[in-house]
Amino acid sequence: MTAFAGNSLLCRLALRQTRIDAASFTLTRIISGAIALQLIVRMRKRSRGKAGSWPSASALFVYAAGFSFAYISLPAGTGALLLFGAVQATMIIWALRKGDRLRGWQQIGLALALSGLVALVFPGLSAPPLGGSILMLSAGVAWGIYSLRGKAAGDPASATAGNFLRAVPMAVVLSTALLPWARLDRTGIGYAILSGAIASGVGYAIWYTVLPTLRAAGAATVQLSVPVLAAAGGILFLGEPITLRAVLASVAVLGGIALVAMERRPALA
Repeated sequence: MTAFAGNSLLCRLALRQTRIDAASFTLTRIISGAIALQLIVRMRKRSRGKAGSWPSASALFVYAAGFSFAYISLPAGTGALLLFGAVQATMIIWALRKGDRLRGWQQIGLALALSGLVALVFPGLSAPPLGGSILMLSAGVAWGIYSLRGKAAGDPASATAGNFLRAVPMAVVLSTALLPWARLDRTGIGYAILSGAIASGVGYAIWYTVLPTLRAAGAATVQLSVPVLAAAGGILFLGEPITLRAVLASVAVLGGIALVAMERRPALA
């Protein structure tokens, strides 16, 4: 969970304190993540073959690009909360469409979580930038779709390695299209490499190793720590302020998701 929260901090650090642009950060993150995951798969001697798919890689790319561009304007904690809330909401809503049913407390929890997200982005003096919020919510939906698709993968780590590799040309196209606005920075590139290779590559490998030992509800609930860790890191390392709106929205979103997760939530893929 620290690695996942680290993605938010590294991206925000790079875009706030260095000259690197969001497209270049995305490209560097995806390339370094692809390399790290391929090395991990090789070391584990897993078959790489046809792991992954282009639809999943597209969802991964939309997540990574939306994530980067959103963090141009969003604080680390707010971005992580929007991302996490959108991911969980996407997976819960999909489960409902597939025929799952929520009990009374779970219905209250889902309504509470969605209300918290709406309250967070509702216009006002302390509301986060609307453009960045929409981008991060879109990234969360994309990651939710990626996670749902990943549930059918035989070896999630190998599938993720294949998807990162397929996402590289998409990131190249994005960077080429935005080449006039490209700005490279040595420190920013370093943050992007850490985000891709360590926070993404190694982080995902660890998560997929631990995931089978966790119950579904436990796996979903432990992820509630990600926005909290990101917010704490933003305050400590970036000097980001904390607002009453953000605190109340966090309680609503995380508490609501916890109510749902305690009963029947599947783990993130």
